[in-house]
Amino acid sequence: MAIVASIPNVSEGRRRDVVEQLATGLRTVPGVRLLDYSSDPAHNRSVFTLAGEPAALKAATVALFERAVALIDLRTHRGAHPRVGAVDVVPFVPIEGVTMDECVDLAREVAGAVAERFDLPVYLYEEASADPRRRNLEDIRRGGFEGLARKMTMPGWRPDFGPTSPHPSAGAAVIGARHPLIAYNINLQTNRLDVAKAVAAAVRHSSGGLRYVKAIGVALEDRRIVQVSMNLTNYERTPIFRVFDLVQREAARHGVAVLESEVIGLVPAAALMAVAAHHLQIAGFGPHMILENRLRET
Repeated sequence: MAIVASIPNVSEGRRRDVVEQLATGLRTVPGVRLLDYSSDPAHNRSVFTLAGEPAALKAATVALFERAVALIDLRTHRGAHPRVGAVDVVPFVPIEGVTMDECVDLAREVAGAVAERFDLPVYLYEEASADPRRRNLEDIRRGGFEGLARKMTMPGWRPDFGPTSPHPSAGAAVIGARHPLIAYNINLQTNRLDVAKAVAAAVRHSSGGLRYVKAIGVALEDRRIVQVSMNLTNYERTPIFRVFDLVQREAARHGVAVLESEVIGLVPAAALMAVAAHHLQIAGFGPHMILENRLRET
């Protein structure tokens, strides 16, 4: 059986009734499992984690767009997280019995279907992108929904599918295929956005920080704190504990302590085992020492 994961990010995290309508729609698609979903009011964003065979995930993605385009209007949407679409990004991740190339084919098939059905511009990203200038999600999202109309008139920014102007209320969508990543945030005990931005600059790869780390600093105004919001694109090469330690050190340079960290969505067990091995210094630690792993084996 081919198993693919999909982690659509939707630009709504405050209206609980809307989020529940989206989740209910996903649950009703045969062959798809809704593994997890969570909302962040400050980001005004929800993240869903789905798994299933490619055809079922295509149906689920189209169903999600159908509800989100009807229920979300980016002209009145405000939040700390960058976004260009009502359904902002949809990555497909190979899990079992499926290759990355097959996930690329799925991303392109879904992008074409979404563009045609909803008259929505769609950009391809990561492994699905045919243009290296548009491979990175942050480059596609730069300027946000508000700058999308102008951006789409610039050389090199014609969408891969759909119209050459934004949908009036739903903007555009970014669909692609990628390897597993961890959405990881660290909250700081301060309301100083300049500190969060400085720490993010120190930790992210694009400005000289850790490889496989993307980071921005955002304000969580309802909590009166700031956050270093990150994507860890290869947790084996750059593990969670290394990211946490660097953020903690950089924040301390500004006289600020870490309040807490959080994972958005799901996280591979191996990523957390690496944290345990590093901080607890357990001799010979490995998957064989985990009770649940041994039970599954027997």
